[in-house]
Parts: sequence; structure tokens; C-alpha cells
Amino acid sequence: MQAMSNARWIGLAQLVRIGMQLVGLVVLARFLPPSEYGLMAMATVAINFASLLRDMGTAAAIVQKDDLNDDTTNTVFWLNIGLGTGLALILALFSPMIADWFRAPRLVLVLLLLALVFPMTSSAAVHQALLERASRFRLLARIEILSSAVALFAALVLAYSGAGVLSLVAQALVAAFLSAVQLWLANHWRPQPKWSSTEFKSLIKFSGHLTGFSFINFFARNADSLIIGRVLGAIALGIYSQAYKVMMFPLQSMTQVANRALFPVMSRQQNDIAEMAKLYFRSLSTIAAMTAPLMAGLWVLREPFVRLALGAKWDAVADILAWLAAVGFIQSLTSTTGSVFMATGRTDLLLRLGIIGTILQVAAFFIGVNWGIESVAICYLIANCMNLLPCFWLTTRQLKSPISRLFSILWKPILFSGVMLVALYPLKMISVNQELASVWVLAGGTIIGVAIYGGLLFKFSRDTVEDYKKFFGLG
Repeated sequence: MQAMSNARWIGLAQLVRIGMQLVGLVVLARFLPPSEYGLMAMATVAINFASLLRDMGTAAAIVQKDDLNDDTTNTVFWLNIGLGTGLALILALFSPMIADWFRAPRLVLVLLLLALVFPMTSSAAVHQALLERASRFRLLARIEILSSAVALFAALVLAYSGAGVLSLVAQALVAAFLSAVQLWLANHWRPQPKWSSTEFKSLIKFSGHLTGFSFINFFARNADSLIIGRVLGAIALGIYSQAYKVMMFPLQSMTQVANRALFPVMSRQQNDIAEMAKLYFRSLSTIAAMTAPLMAGLWVLREPFVRLALGAKWDAVADILAWLAAVGFIQSLTSTTGSVFMATGRTDLLLRLGIIGTILQVAAFFIGVNWGIESVAICYLIANCMNLLPCFWLTTRQLKSPISRLFSILWKPILFSGVMLVALYPLKMISVNQELASVWVLAGGTIIGVAIYGGLLFKFSRDTVEDYKKFFGLG
């Protein structure tokens, strides 16, 4: 199946990238203090905001469009070039004001350097979209792995040399540059000096709603950094951002893989809703079967994980992870719904959901920040629970499926993870009371947890096991 082949290569690339992120997290955290990570988190807020306009959703339209022609690709290319260059200039111009907002003068240089990412990535957006449309994910995996590996090496060398936050900046710049160069070399398409107003207008309906959703989603994703950075300062933000990164690992490893793999396949089947629903629910089942035990395991083993991975100075991260672990599981499910609305051309529904989610989450951040970063995490979890029902209600309606179908595929991984959690918690407490080293607590808990959950999955959910075999090329 094409979707499974796509997912295999995207999954490999994502697994390697996450492995490198973990290496970076473990090693760089020992060279860089929380304040440097907080400074980078502040810069990331501005960069993410500018990224919303980088292609205005037109790259996704290239993948989704049935009758793609050369006028469309050229129009999208030149639009991206203009947007990328313009965003770099605007970010450079406003960098002093952004630094004043965060009360961080050093942020100016960081933003000036990171602004260079936009023209690099925009120049290769069409090339990447064309490769994804053709499902050439094996090639894309190679590009992403090589770019991430070289970028990580550069960051480690600079951090060891005492470059501070500039090592994180260099990592972003090197990754963007190498990725753009490889995408140009890998794709034979070359831009021509063409611009079609007709093609541009035809893309507006799809891309306009998608861009609107991106803006809304930005505030949902970054309001916590804006508010914590402003109210509680760089150190608190650095602690929160590290916990958030750990929580995001399963989202990156599963949801992004599923969305990228399914989107081109589902777009080709947008006139066959039954087949699209089958693909989506099968994908959701696989994601839930992976993220449920990951997040449950992270919750119960959060203290030894943080102590071993980040060091004693980051112990406060464990308190935040106690709440963000559940958020990670919820978002790993709800984040998949975007591929359904995009594949069916209903980005207007995606925008409506984004508005609902943003209102809930931003309100949660404003409430929680009054009692510290842990309260922010608690309120964030509540907001995600409230957002779950409308999100899946609209998705199942779009797929013409009863919402009971959703519950029928989620109860097993949730139950199996609960059994694993009940077994691990007392064992962890015994280990802590015996004052065992974090490495042994984490290793032992991981082995036991995998054995319990894997045994339940193999015994009572063989269909999921077969899907994993096919994903890894074993079946």
C-alpha cells in the first residue's frame, strides 16, 4: 500500500531526526543553561509567526490539486520567493521591538541570523511539494536525515566552543541551507518567469483558509511562550520549553509521519470517502497504539528520565511533564484530523476548529500563568480535553462515519497503557526507595513496560501488530 510505504520512509527519517534531537537535548543541555534555551524559545515564537506566511498554504495545494499544471507551480514558486525575502526583511526590521517585548537585548542578533532561514526554505518549497505529490519519500528521508545530522554536528561543536545560544541558531541555519540545496538537486523541475493571476485566484480558497488556520494554530502553539516569557522570565520559559519538547516527541514521530504519508494518498482518493475513512481510522489506530504507552511510560518514569537525560539542574521539568504527558497523547490524535480536511478541500472546517482550540488554549495560559508554570501545564491539559470532542465530531462527519467508530479503535491502547501504568508505578516507587540510580530505574521500567504492553497488544490486538510488521517491512 502506498500510504504504508510513504509512512515507512517518513518514519525512518523522523526516527533518526528524533534520535538526533535527543542526543542534542542530552548533550547541549550540559553546555547551555536554561536562560539560553529560553532566549531561543523567545526567538522561535517570532520565527514561527513569520513562518505562517512563508507559502500561504500553496505548497499543500500543489499536493492536493488534481489538475496541476506548470502555470500553478511557477506562480507558487515566485510567490514563495517574494514572501520568503519579504519576511526576512520584516523580521530584521522588527527585531529590536521584539527584543524589547521580551526584555532581552541579546535577542536582536538571534533574530537577525534566523531571518535568513526564510529565503532558504521558500526557494525549495515547490520542489519539496512536488516530491511529496509523487510520494518520493525515500528521497526526502535521505535529504532530511543528512541535513539534520550535519546541523546537529555544527551545533555540538559550537556549543562545546562556548558559542551559547548561537549554537542553536547555527543548527537551524545549516539544516535549512542543506535541505534547500538537496531539494533543488533532487528535483528536475526549474522555475520559469511566469505568473498566472488565474491560477493564483484558484488557490486562494484552499490556501486562504489553510493560512488562516496556520495563524490561529500559531497562537495556540506559542501563546504559552509569549505569556510565560513576558510574565515569568527566561528561566521559567526555558524549563517549560524543555518539557514541551519532550512532550512533542511522539507528535513528531507519529502524527507528522501519518499526515505527510496520508495526505497525498488521501488527496488522490478524495472522491472515495469510504476508502479515505478506512485509511484514516487505520492510521489513527496505529498512532494511538504507539503514543498511549509512550506517554503513560513518560508519566510514570518522568523523574529518572529528566535526571538522566538533562541533568539535576533540570529537575523542575519533571513537574511539568506530569501534566504535559497527557497533552501529548491527546494532541497526537487531534493533530491527525487536519489531513482529512485538507484532502477533501474543506480547509474552512479546519479554520473553525483552529479558532475553537485557540480560544480554549490561550484562555488556559492566561489563567494558569498567575500561579506559575505548572499551573500553565494543568490549564493546558484541561483546554485540550475540552477541544477533543468538537475536533473529532467534525472529522467523523466529514468521513461520514459514526463517532462510535473512533471509540472502538481507541479503547484498547488506552486500557493496555493503564494496565502497564498500574504495574509500573509501585515498581518505580520501590526502586526510588531503594535509591537505585536513575539509569537502572529508567531501563528497568522501560523493559517491563514494553513487555507488559507488547504482550497485551500481541494477545488482544493482532491487527495492530500486523500493521507494525508491514510498516517495518516484515509482513
